[in-house]
Amino acid sequence: MIRRLDTPLVVGSGVAGLSVATGLAAANVITRGPMGSTGWAQGGIAVAWGGDDDPDLHAADTLAVSAGLGVSEAVALLTEGGPAALRRLIEMGADFDRDDRGDLALGREAGHRRRRIVHAHGDATGAEVLRALTEAVTVRPQIEVLEGWRALDLITEGRRVAGVVAADPAGERVELIAPAVVLATGGIGRLYLRTTNPAGVTGEGLAMAARSGARLADLEFVQFHPTALLTGVDPMPLLTEALRGEGAVLVDGEGRRFMVQHHPDAELAPRDVVARAIWWQLDRHLGAFLDARHIHALPTRFPTVFAICQAAGLDPRTDLLPVSPAAHYYMGGVDADADGRTSLEGLWAVGEVASTGVHGANRLASNSLLEGLVFGARVATDVAAHLTPPKGPWVAPVGAFDLPLEGGEEIPEVRQLMWERVGLVRTGAGIYEAERRLLTDLWDVLHTSIAGRVAAEVAGLVMAAAMRRTESRGGHYRADYPDLDPLQEQRVLVEPTRAVPSRQVG
Repeated sequence: MIRRLDTPLVVGSGVAGLSVATGLAAANVITRGPMGSTGWAQGGIAVAWGGDDDPDLHAADTLAVSAGLGVSEAVALLTEGGPAALRRLIEMGADFDRDDRGDLALGREAGHRRRRIVHAHGDATGAEVLRALTEAVTVRPQIEVLEGWRALDLITEGRRVAGVVAADPAGERVELIAPAVVLATGGIGRLYLRTTNPAGVTGEGLAMAARSGARLADLEFVQFHPTALLTGVDPMPLLTEALRGEGAVLVDGEGRRFMVQHHPDAELAPRDVVARAIWWQLDRHLGAFLDARHIHALPTRFPTVFAICQAAGLDPRTDLLPVSPAAHYYMGGVDADADGRTSLEGLWAVGEVASTGVHGANRLASNSLLEGLVFGARVATDVAAHLTPPKGPWVAPVGAFDLPLEGGEEIPEVRQLMWERVGLVRTGAGIYEAERRLLTDLWDVLHTSIAGRVAAEVAGLVMAAAMRRTESRGGHYRADYPDLDPLQEQRVLVEPTRAVPSRQVG
């Protein structure tokens, strides 16, 4: 069934997707479930707001953490746009934490030289941002939210994207033809055994773009959050970095701090350094725990963390908290410029599914919500200026119509394989074994459902990129190539070449 839309189609309803929607005069938004996974974000929004801060300093910190791959022009747009983006949220009614004088309370996190992290309700910033954006969308009748819908593949006419094949809440395939398509589908964290990401975050937007021939970038760079609570819960509850910003320390099973031997900034070192240090502790069975016992008024300052710990039978005021790194954020994605334009006309990408170079090889803490807000507004402006009704004829990959929606959602074999072989510490031999198993033992089995196909394709892309980069940089660490290679200080762009069987639409 074909449904023609007169307005842009936004795929995804997190902070990036809703920022695009609120910046458009009218739009359609596809969301698989309740609005987005932004609400999972405990961390804050990094904004140069204080009197001792400015966007240039914020940009310098962002580039310093990016391990040489940050694109300075994109980073400058990010940090310069931060204050205005925050003001827009406040005008929408977002309620951020204030100090005794009524000014915004500013926290500090790893990699930041100033206190510039804005929080809401202690550690529920994502939920508050999502609430404000959702309310701004729902009160506007010109924005239609297709809740319970699932995007399956892109519809193309030549090198132009003309819409999306989607499944409606009843599972029926519908061809949505639109004058513009914006991917805001998030990352790939659910491909890993240990992750902070909710179900469904397996790179569906990335896979759709790759099948249609869009250029991709920096696919090897996965960021693992250092401190997820290790209690057997899936997804793993996040212990926000702000805890370490307020003085929490990492200790081994004997209560000894171990970060001081890994980096001069100890617990406030870049995330990749802290995550690998914890991984090594766990690999050697030495234990890794977060000690937050001395943080004043922890239940009121970090209510989400306190509730998470209580649910696990722990009291952070008296107990050490067992932690493990967990797949958290993806720096790779669909190659996009500062306005979200991809290599395919009619297709934009924004937020975690996009790779603009703003994070380089390693994301600075609390820049992700900021990215969605700043670049979401830029994408909306560019989309509105380039709406072109598709003419046809149109085609889409046959899998969108032939593969069942059910089955393969949790892809345990891929999650285990990615965690063990393509996780925090990688080797050529390990990646080779992962590729062999994926292509021989798992490929046909995975290609029996929509979710399995996505897992196979995205995992394969990450594996190939991890094998290709023979150095260690940011979120990509090769134990067999542990050093930086100056000759590889560049982003790697990938042009998908594998032909995908397609059928005519309509």
